[in-house]
Amino acid sequence: MEKKQQTFSKSLFAAFYQLTMAQAYWQNNQTGESTFSLFIRRFPASRGYMIFAGLEDILDHLSTFQFNADDIDYLRSLNHFENDFLDYLSDLKFTGQVRAMKEGTVFFPNEPVIEITAPLIEAQLIENYLLNRVNLETVLATKAARAIYAAKGHTISEFGSRRSHGIDSADALVRIGKIVGIESTGNIHGAAKYTQKISGTMAHSFITSFNSEVEAFRAFANSFPDGSTFLVDTFDTEQGTKNAIKVAHEMSENGHQLNAIRLDSGDFGTLSKKVRKMLDADGLTQVKIIVSGDIDEDMISALLESGAPIDSFGIGTKTATSSDAPAIDCVYKLVEYDNTPVMKLSKGKETLAGKKQVFRFKTDNNVYEKDTLALHNEDDKRYSTAHPLLGEVMANGVLKRPHPSLDNLHNHFLKEFASIHEQYKLLDRPKNYPVEQSQALIKLQEETLTKIESIETT
Repeated sequence: MEKKQQTFSKSLFAAFYQLTMAQAYWQNNQTGESTFSLFIRRFPASRGYMIFAGLEDILDHLSTFQFNADDIDYLRSLNHFENDFLDYLSDLKFTGQVRAMKEGTVFFPNEPVIEITAPLIEAQLIENYLLNRVNLETVLATKAARAIYAAKGHTISEFGSRRSHGIDSADALVRIGKIVGIESTGNIHGAAKYTQKISGTMAHSFITSFNSEVEAFRAFANSFPDGSTFLVDTFDTEQGTKNAIKVAHEMSENGHQLNAIRLDSGDFGTLSKKVRKMLDADGLTQVKIIVSGDIDEDMISALLESGAPIDSFGIGTKTATSSDAPAIDCVYKLVEYDNTPVMKLSKGKETLAGKKQVFRFKTDNNVYEKDTLALHNEDDKRYSTAHPLLGEVMANGVLKRPHPSLDNLHNHFLKEFASIHEQYKLLDRPKNYPVEQSQALIKLQEETLTKIESIETT
């Protein structure tokens, strides 16, 4: 008899130690209300800001959180957990509160982007999923935002799906691309999922499958007479451009126009200038130049500063993997249990006790001036002109509102990014944005530390 195929839920996406702790919590009746803060301790050296992303996936996960029968059967097969505890898990759902920043928001080190308040076991078991989503999507959103900044209005398309770390990551980049302003994607699956524009040209295999480069260009132009982009570097870029010009004139005689040529290798600065000169000399001023191939924000910036006449950039592997900063020091820490503030004192990994709010101050011309990290319930007149960044998005396990549209998040990102001073946007050695702690928060840390010392030293 064929064995039944098991289907595991994403609720099982937890570290083993989270489940062992959960059983110990349950056995010791350590199930009171807890608050966990999710924040980034330190940014990579090249990052002066980060862009928060991942909340929609997290809220969808929490809304449907529940172990299914196959999950429980698997855990039972480990012979590590009590049957009564597994019965408890089979009925467990997320019933807590989520306070979070809006996706597309700019944030800085040690500022909580999400705070979860829920019974301890519920809050502990979702840790893996939350950290995974925030790390992945925030890393990608920040990398893509840097490319948009470097391009200074030039069009950017994204072609990184083939080297993304899985289909899930590739699709996440499409969604994030819409939020930060990437024009289009080559990932059809992600484009269909998130209604993003699709773009693409041809591969070198298309060229080499024909008897000649000219024949390949003619074949492609015949199939796509009003939307062709020719890849000209398969053999020799200058000769490839001459062949593209030849076919472009043939297209023109039939009432069509070549859209663009693409450079995928070589010295893009020098080649783009040569190619532009060749195109213009033959009256093809409307034909654009697209470059791709290991393009990142640093190369985009350097090319534009050199005066390279490039119209559009195709970003791929380096953005899809955030190659210079693929992971961040993203952590999820208990800050309050059973109405009592708690903190961690490990050297270099200290945490701040208590539920928090981030208040953002602007100058008169709407430039971000500083943030104040405060207690969540502070009512101080000094904050009357500041904007609180954490808002309640889920209560009692139920969403407070529908998810914002991607257009809404894009507009939010544009306002956010326009409000950061240039010194924090620099691609290399950006300045540190000022984040202060409120006096009430500082006082709470002192009181919590004193209490810990009095208990642990007796």
